[in-house]
Amino acid sequence: MKELTFVMRMMMKEKKDIVLSIVLGFIAGLAAVLLFSASGYLISKAAFAPPFYTLMLVIASVKLLSFIRAFSRYGERYVSHRGTFTMLSQLRMAFYEKLEPLAPGIFQKYRSGDLLSRIVGDVESLQNLFLRVVYPPIVLALVFVSTIFFTMFYSIETAVILFVGFLLTAIVIPAIFAVRQRTIDSKVRLKRASLSTEVTEFLYGFRDLKIYQQLDDKEQQLLQASDAYIAEQEQEEKTTLFNQSLNQFVSLLVTVAVLAVGAYLIDTGELDGIFLAMLIMITLTVFEDAPAMAVFPIHFNDSRRSAKRLFSIIEQKDGQEQEHVSVAKTLTINEPPEITLENVSFTFTGEERRAVEQVDVHLPSGSKTALVGASGSGKSTLMQLMLHLVTPEEGRIMINGIELAHADEESIWQLANVVLQENHFFYGTIRDNLLLANDTATDEELQSILAMVQLEHFHLEDKVYERGENLSGGEKQRLAIARAMLKGGSFWVLDEPTSSLDAVTEQAIYEHLFRQAADDTVVLISHRLAGLEKMDQIIVMDEGKVVEVGTFTELMEKQGYFYEMKELENNLL
Repeated sequence: MKELTFVMRMMMKEKKDIVLSIVLGFIAGLAAVLLFSASGYLISKAAFAPPFYTLMLVIASVKLLSFIRAFSRYGERYVSHRGTFTMLSQLRMAFYEKLEPLAPGIFQKYRSGDLLSRIVGDVESLQNLFLRVVYPPIVLALVFVSTIFFTMFYSIETAVILFVGFLLTAIVIPAIFAVRQRTIDSKVRLKRASLSTEVTEFLYGFRDLKIYQQLDDKEQQLLQASDAYIAEQEQEEKTTLFNQSLNQFVSLLVTVAVLAVGAYLIDTGELDGIFLAMLIMITLTVFEDAPAMAVFPIHFNDSRRSAKRLFSIIEQKDGQEQEHVSVAKTLTINEPPEITLENVSFTFTGEERRAVEQVDVHLPSGSKTALVGASGSGKSTLMQLMLHLVTPEEGRIMINGIELAHADEESIWQLANVVLQENHFFYGTIRDNLLLANDTATDEELQSILAMVQLEHFHLEDKVYERGENLSGGEKQRLAIARAMLKGGSFWVLDEPTSSLDAVTEQAIYEHLFRQAADDTVVLISHRLAGLEKMDQIIVMDEGKVVEVGTFTELMEKQGYFYEMKELENNLL
């Protein structure tokens, strides 16, 4: 049950709707029993052809009970679904708030299709927690207890039969199928996640699959995932129908038993025959909601499994989260940041080799630093650590004298102008994608920024497709640089920002960029070593470690690792 603790807390926030829906559901169920019992009595009484006025009270009662049943059932449906949808909304928000700090590291552990399936599908499955798991047994028990108590005034034997039927349909049969369901362990959610993953990869990789002529094989994998999902759904539906059928069968047996016992009691003179139809109608009505208990084990296991899958990706101790919130400090943004890394190490999930190992780096306020090294040397990882996108296993990172682990994340990102190797662009217009950085910028400012990165041929209303599919690699990089320049932070983190640009365009953009960042702290990650003479310091990395630090002149005079890289670049060019 611990998997459902968080969801139950979300549900209890809507306790007013929960209590009201249970009350209305009880009134609707009890009104239905009384309505049909009155109808049965009316039929029996009318068979004796009494004066019409003697039936008026019963007829009025039937009409009144029918109205009560209809309105209370409508109210119960309205309130219960309102409470459920509100709970789901709160659940999504709470889940997102816990998930957001884990990004983008969460994508190293989970595939995007699986995440989508959990966030959408599993949250939707949890709507059954109240409607199918919590609500039915409570209302059913209340209605049954009231009905049995009412029936005792006419026939103790009938009350005992109803009690036995209640035990069988509401407790024994669901318990048996709960054990069976646990052994079956339906994998519908897992198969749905697998299908979602396959569909996502198929869509994103369609072009590459077509180029490498692997489209047919991927289609077969997609169809296999779809067939597996359908098979699991069919198995679940068969189990549900069988449970409901057995429960309904037992309910009918109880009705037959009440009829048989009632006939015997009438024969022995222990029961007035006029009440037999009433008892039969009561039995038929009170078991109307019994099939809901037949599927109780399925919905309970489904909700438990969905909650487990959903929150397994954000497992964190509440105490640690509260501690982080209580000590979070806001960074000052009135001056360029000073950054210090002390003995920092980090390993990606599932990897044995450390991406960064025992790194000591100092970036003075307003300094211009270049991070260079071979691919896989840890440069981009170091950038993620500075931005608090991932958390170091060892050591600490200080910004303006505040340890990064204790700093407010929003204030960290407010400082930063970031250009990554892969930048995301949203479906919309050029204006929409630029305004992400500064939503108060005017059209004139946006056009000016575009001119600085040599994208003056773009109009602000030009369309941008999903993930920028209609832009070239160089246009994407220039648009990302424009977005960073527009933000106006004092900490620049540039990860291969011009790798897709020609030398002339690169030089022109760098002139504008470094002019704007003249007093700011700049970290440039680059494979190209040309133009680094102007940097205040160059940090050379290899296999996750810092092997050299110094100015361009100092490193060239040392004739070490950086010198060899520069000589090799000169020879290639």
